Amino acid sequence: MPLSEHEQRLFEQIERSLAEDPKFASAVRASDPRFHARRRVLVAAGVVVAGLALLIYGAVIKIPAVAVAGFVVMLASLGYAVQSHRRSQSPDLHVVGGTTSRRRPRGRSGGGGGGGGRRGSFLDRMEDRWRQRPEGHR
Repeated sequence: MPLSEHEQRLFEQIERSLAEDPKFASAVRASDPRFHARRRVLVAAGVVVAGLALLIYGAVIKIPAVAVAGFVVMLASLGYAVQSHRRSQSPDLHVVGGTTSRRRPRGRSGGGGGGGGRRGSFLDRMEDRWRQRPEGHR
């Protein structure tokens, strides 16, 4: 349901006043799920480097247990980084302030195409088909 012109103006005015508040901006930035996912990826990358260093150190001092532990740490943190990166790319992440939102296809006529890889696309298509059904089947 689209907003009326008056509601849009009010919304823009509220958005401008909130954008001018640096304390609010930092609070919103801190609660941004993409920010946290990006931070987790960076931390995991650091742990991958530490695991690589442990692996090399274990190989140099010829203690296989240390080298294997370094490899396991590297592998686990790489998996965590990939998982965090996938989560950060998820269309379901919402940011306070409306800069990120999940786009829902409207008005498509049932068929596939366009949204096959997204999580909610099947449900969105079914919802669209339900809305577009003939009047006699209600």
